[in-house]
Amino acid sequence: MTAAQPKLDRSLGLGAVVLFGLAYMAPMIVFGTFGVLADKSEGTAAGSYLAALAAILLTAYSYGRMTSIHPVSGSAYSYTRRSIDPHVGFLVGWAVLLDYFFLPMVIWLIGAAYLGAALPGIPSWIWIIAFVVLTSAINIIGIHFASRVNFILMVAPFLIVAAFMALAAHYVVEISDAGSLLSADPFFKPGVPFSATLAGAALAVYSFLGFDAVSTLAEETIEPRKTMPRAIFLIALIGGGVFIGASYVTELAHPSTQFQNEDAAAFEIARKVGGDIFVTVFLIGMVVTQFTAGLSAQASVGRLLYAMGRDRVLPHRVFGYLNPRFKTPVFNIVMAGLFGLLAIVLDEATSTSFINFGAFTAFTFVNLSVIAHYLRHRHDGERRGLLLWVVVPGLGAILDLGLLASLDKDAQILGVIWLAIGVGYLTYLTKGYKVPPPDLDIEEAEGAG
Repeated sequence: MTAAQPKLDRSLGLGAVVLFGLAYMAPMIVFGTFGVLADKSEGTAAGSYLAALAAILLTAYSYGRMTSIHPVSGSAYSYTRRSIDPHVGFLVGWAVLLDYFFLPMVIWLIGAAYLGAALPGIPSWIWIIAFVVLTSAINIIGIHFASRVNFILMVAPFLIVAAFMALAAHYVVEISDAGSLLSADPFFKPGVPFSATLAGAALAVYSFLGFDAVSTLAEETIEPRKTMPRAIFLIALIGGGVFIGASYVTELAHPSTQFQNEDAAAFEIARKVGGDIFVTVFLIGMVVTQFTAGLSAQASVGRLLYAMGRDRVLPHRVFGYLNPRFKTPVFNIVMAGLFGLLAIVLDEATSTSFINFGAFTAFTFVNLSVIAHYLRHRHDGERRGLLLWVVVPGLGAILDLGLLASLDKDAQILGVIWLAIGVGYLTYLTKGYKVPPPDLDIEEAEGAG
């Protein structure tokens, strides 16, 4: 008798999934990117976050629809190949790899930069290696253990975000009056074109990355058809509320877009509103946030690679392997960690230029997958309205394409080159499109766990 094939362990409830998504999003990242966003949006960062939230909520709705239909690992890749076309699905998965692979690396890079600023005598590469080794070990042990670590470490960053907002609001009242807390300037500023706010929104979406990534945990979630749609929408909504509120009071406390160091603008503002002691607490919170975000990001890329390996799109023996003891895709987690070591030689700007291209491509096709599913099954007898199955996801796709067009040219060029490489690999994989890409037994996947 052959041994049973190990399967992913279902142990995550709604709270754990939401926590993973919020950890991935890293709420304190609103401060880490504030200086760049304030400059890009010409002082309308809160407006940029509001515009980004509108696109994200529409896309979150589509993710919820698709994960309830196909509660399997693979996220946008799986939804597109099942609803639109296997070839298109492969290319979406290839584009998503930009997001999933580079995001953990950027997270570890930023965390190392914060620690380097606090302890300049220690080389940043030591911090990067420490991040990679520790998060890899936790993720290999298992998703349930990782969720417990996330729960413990996520409390402090949320408290620091709340403290920052309270101190910023108090500072505004002190230098002016309570009425100054009510202003439209952080959203709409006279003389600032909407194109600037939209360009800021294209950058602001970076802060939301993670609301969608939890869909890769569907096979480890209890009652995923019910839990995942709720979790995805809650993650986007809670995260958006935090980002809008935090950027709003921060801009009121520092309405200028001039900073001593744009990349460290939040530290300058934190010292102004809270003094030296709060700056130290703030720094600790940023480092903890980067650790928890890296933990979730690495878990997600491991499961995306697992889905592609299980489909035999990537070599099955390596990428489709689950450790019998821990029931985790060990090789994929280690591979993501090794890739993250590139943070030692790459900079943040180069790495992040890849991320949003992959994210917007994935978001667009998830919305289109909902429409495609509706068109394929509209005569099945189940009542499906045009508003929720065509109009809403259609608006989401349009907004996501608008944000994709708002990215800088370097990001678009790099993204197109990456897709071209993907087309070449797909051509090889399908022997010149003479055979279809390998497919997964959907019933087997949906019953896993």
